[in-house]
Amino acid sequence: MTADIAALERENLYLKTRNAQLQADVADLTAELDRLRQERERLHGRQTGARPPNPLGSGQ
Repeated sequence: MTADIAALERENLYLKTRNAQLQADVADLTAELDRLRQERERLHGRQTGARPPNPLGSGQ
């Protein structure tokens, strides 16, 4: 019985650590996405007007 409890405690600790790592990864990816979005807007300018329809697009 104590072996089961010890195994569950180890698994719980692992899962908490893994969860924290994944949350940090999500935060890092979100920051990188924001940085790239800002860089794209800076390089290409923000397109605020309506764009003409693309004749090759599927939305005709």
